[in-house]
Amino acid sequence: MNARKADDDVVGTTFERYERYLNPGMAQIVKFMGFETVEVGSEGCYVQTADGKRYLDCLGGPGVFSMGHSPPTIIEAVHRQLERMPLSSHLLLNPVTAELAERMAEVTPGDLQYSFFCNSGAEAVEGALKAARAYTRRTEIVSTVGGFHGKTYGALSASGRDVYREPFKPLLPGFTHVPYGDAEALRGAVTSETAAVILEPIQAEGGVRVPPSGYLTAAREVCDEAGALLILDEVQTGLARTGRMWGCDWEGVVPDIMTSGKALGGGVMPLAAFTATPEVWGIFEENPYVHTSTFGGNPLACAAALAALDAVEELGLCEAANERGKQLIDGLRHAAADDGEMVAEIRGRGLLIGAEFTDPDIAGLVIATLSAHDILAAYTLNNPSVIRFEPPLIITGDQVNQVVEAFAKALASTAAMLTQ
Repeated sequence: MNARKADDDVVGTTFERYERYLNPGMAQIVKFMGFETVEVGSEGCYVQTADGKRYLDCLGGPGVFSMGHSPPTIIEAVHRQLERMPLSSHLLLNPVTAELAERMAEVTPGDLQYSFFCNSGAEAVEGALKAARAYTRRTEIVSTVGGFHGKTYGALSASGRDVYREPFKPLLPGFTHVPYGDAEALRGAVTSETAAVILEPIQAEGGVRVPPSGYLTAAREVCDEAGALLILDEVQTGLARTGRMWGCDWEGVVPDIMTSGKALGGGVMPLAAFTATPEVWGIFEENPYVHTSTFGGNPLACAAALAALDAVEELGLCEAANERGKQLIDGLRHAAADDGEMVAEIRGRGLLIGAEFTDPDIAGLVIATLSAHDILAAYTLNNPSVIRFEPPLIITGDQVNQVVEAFAKALASTAAMLTQ
């Protein structure tokens, strides 16, 4: 069997398996966007497919591959731990998990100190919501329209797009959604029965919406006045993605509980966490097993996270996100300058960037055309009119130029299609 025949076979077989056993809807969407192939390898900023193409990854997980694909130092750390002890006994104390908890206390803002490790951002949000209710003995949660916190029941109840919520109603009671970025609306919704306000420093899946300056500060003040907790969801904005270690660092706001994930596992292992103040963590003193996870905080994932935290510092990823992010935003805006009828806005912070189009169908066409120029991109889940650009933070200046050039060509091709 020649190589071309083998490539065709693996693509066809994989597509058929998705349709028959996995997710037929996803298979059709991927086909529509022009990705009629399968991934077989990855390195740095690139994903390689069965037909030998290399795509420059501007989706990045999304937000998982901040250190790049297959980062050698993180893989090496995981390999060493794999040979030593992959999973924990759950009875004895584990030094790798303990070391990561200490590091999290060092790198998170203010007096955040104690961490619970789990496997996904949604799980971290579930734990944060439970902790807030247990600590305050209140039941109500205030979240935002367009917010995204995951798709498990508690996280979905906090999320703010009906297309994901409607099929599973009734969801958990006690959740209120207010417009994002509106401090007065937030103030009006928080009462003496509010356990917590949960916000993203930037709404990633909501369309890369950066709030007005002072919004997080106002949210902190509203919570303090009402005796409610502030939960900041940093699953996608954390670990240098916005050009600071955490998205909340731009305003110097310290939450009572913070969630993290995605890039925390270094792009090698699934890992997430919620981290809280000692005062909040008092809920675990009476019963330390009131909230647990079978695989959460396993030594393999924690070893990856320790190496990932080292990489943020050693590779200067905050500085890189700021520098490359400015270059990418400026380039995208320049490319879109003559296409006001299609592109509504280019916005973002660091390397969390959104290109909003005047119609979601136009965004879909641009995504498909970008794929023809070997660029991976996708729309944001809560706003399909917005294409996100969330590449690895190790992306180079030349690679950013490649993305900008492909975007300009995609806009021109799409405009030509729309005028036919």
